[in-house]
Amino acid sequence: MLTDSKLTEAIADGSVAVIPTDTVYGIVCSAANPAAAAKLYALKHREHKPGTIIAASVDQLVELGLKQRYMTPVEQYWPGAVSVVIPSHELEYLHQGVGSLAVRIPADAGLQALLRQTGPLLTSSANLPGQPIAHTVEEAQAYFGDSIACYVDGGDLSNHQPSTIVRVVDDALEVLRAGAVTIED
Repeated sequence: MLTDSKLTEAIADGSVAVIPTDTVYGIVCSAANPAAAAKLYALKHREHKPGTIIAASVDQLVELGLKQRYMTPVEQYWPGAVSVVIPSHELEYLHQGVGSLAVRIPADAGLQALLRQTGPLLTSSANLPGQPIAHTVEEAQAYFGDSIACYVDGGDLSNHQPSTIVRVVDDALEVLRAGAVTIED
């Protein structure tokens, strides 16, 4: 269960967990904790390739330090499986010097409840670079083993797609990655 006290305590303590998100299994940590973000990026072997910030609301994203004005044009896609890349000159520990972050407000009720407890989470798909996305918690465990504090089993997510990733360019949406939601021209 996503609101399990072991999971919320692990996140509050700065640990990294694997959970079923609204799309695929994700490796997650508190987005407000620079040390936890560093752990997640080290586990994923990521440099200059930031993860996605998921939150219960736009207000949580603003409280984290992101600018409301960048989210206003895309709020109609939330809650949902659309991640939007927005400028972020703050929060360098999250954007890894890239100057932008993907953000999403998921629709899943269980994930929403977790996010209301933990605040925004940094997430990335539960796999290693160049490897397939984990469709089961067992596949995620094979990738990360004991380096993850808590695994949450959400069953087989083979039929789930990752989020669609878009960015706003000159008042139009540019699809960077097709995924769970189809964006019409």
